[in-house]
Amino acid sequence: MKLTALLSVSDKTGVLELARELHALGVRLLSTGGTAKLLAEAGLPVTEVADHTGFPEMLDGRVKTLHPKIHGGLLARREVPQHMAALAAHGIDTIDLLVVNLYPFEATVAKPGCTLEEAIENIDIGGPAMVRSAAKNWQDVAVLTDASQYAGVVAELKAGGISKATRFALAVAAFNRISNYDAAISDHLSALQADGSKAEFPAQSNGRFVKLQDLRYGENPHQAAAFYRDLQPAPGSLVTAVQLQGKELSYNNIADADAAWECVKSFDGAACVIVKHANPCGVALGADAAEAYAKAFKTDPTSAFGGIIAFNVPVDAAAAQLVAKQFVEVLIAPAFSDEARAVFAAKANTRVLQIALPTDRAPANTHDIKRVGSGLLIQSADNRVLDASELKVVSKLKPTPAQIADLLFAWKVAKFVKSNAIVFCGGGMTLGVGAGQMSRLDSARIASIKAGHAGLSLQGSAVASDAFFPFRDGLDVLADAGATCVIQPGGSMRDDEVIQAADERGIAMVLTGVRHFRH
Repeated sequence: MKLTALLSVSDKTGVLELARELHALGVRLLSTGGTAKLLAEAGLPVTEVADHTGFPEMLDGRVKTLHPKIHGGLLARREVPQHMAALAAHGIDTIDLLVVNLYPFEATVAKPGCTLEEAIENIDIGGPAMVRSAAKNWQDVAVLTDASQYAGVVAELKAGGISKATRFALAVAAFNRISNYDAAISDHLSALQADGSKAEFPAQSNGRFVKLQDLRYGENPHQAAAFYRDLQPAPGSLVTAVQLQGKELSYNNIADADAAWECVKSFDGAACVIVKHANPCGVALGADAAEAYAKAFKTDPTSAFGGIIAFNVPVDAAAAQLVAKQFVEVLIAPAFSDEARAVFAAKANTRVLQIALPTDRAPANTHDIKRVGSGLLIQSADNRVLDASELKVVSKLKPTPAQIADLLFAWKVAKFVKSNAIVFCGGGMTLGVGAGQMSRLDSARIASIKAGHAGLSLQGSAVASDAFFPFRDGLDVLADAGATCVIQPGGSMRDDEVIQAADERGIAMVLTGVRHFRH
């Protein structure tokens, strides 16, 4: 029996080539509007849907495929005699292949200045209805919703027919597309305000993610886990990584790798970041990857064991040979030289990831999401970048240009350290990191202790605190350790007391007016 295909696409990429292949295979072509015109102009025999249904398109094209001759042809189950009898009684032909992509709602609302009227006009009605009908009847109908599916389906038709497994996979993809389309509409419309403005957080939030892989387990072996990506991942984000070698990534590998990559790509010069348990334990700038790594490793060699190492510059043989001396779980860089690849090939279990560095070094996420009991916390991502011109010097002693550079480096690192965060730096490298303590005072003490364990002097160091000092005691710990300049947000009821302490201890202090809590 001759097959019938209905083609009705907004994005016409590849559809002419597909129609030619279908025609060559003897498939009858039905189509609508612009798609039908495209096929006819190419010399293909195509029947307009209006001629097929005997009912003209109307309401500016809003009604054209909402007709029993379309949905009956899609929904009729071929193995049910009553269904086929009903088609015969009403002169309805079966439709065996549906090719539909939807009005570009997402692209339309992404344009600056998109009006409500423009958004509404780009909500597809007939397309999703046909897709749902075809996908529901997947055992008899193949539904194609993306140009990437065309070649595979043509190949199967040439081989004798579309397999049951393929038809089911196409149906699942179709329902996913409809779900994502409806979610995009819901997100946009539920964020619109009466005055025409758009709220940052819609009244209903619809998560849309695609599974990349199942993981062996989650944070702990008794937890199940999987890794998902955004529908449209940001360039240069972790989910775009290509794994060049090594074991399968674990849940903790992925979480730590993301922390390392987001931190390292925030630097302009050649940088290396070493992360352990989501906290940077060593960060440094260098003339090249090798120098940056050597400096970062000095901060905390003990914690660096089994850590995640990320570079924002290509890794060459010199850097690879240094890194290979330690046990590393995951190594990330924009590129690896052939010599570097050869070095790591001898360490088969080391996971080596290559990620193209985005041109603007922008953070991957515009929003952060945290799951709480039966709910979500959603916030705009902490993408605030501080410029030297924004610093407010509040101490009698003014920081030197070299100190300003160290303070800004320390501030950038502190943003990626769990609160309460205290970061000692000097000469473009971390010297001691205190992270995740309930008391800022304890974070300061721990950072000092870890520097001592690493054999690093804190004399003349710069310190960043991710939030204000509630009392002067934290500042005194920093001064006792050897710090000579401090950067902090300010905003405490005791700012005057803390500033006075800085003056007493001969410390230059600058305020940012910006806090970087990271829980």
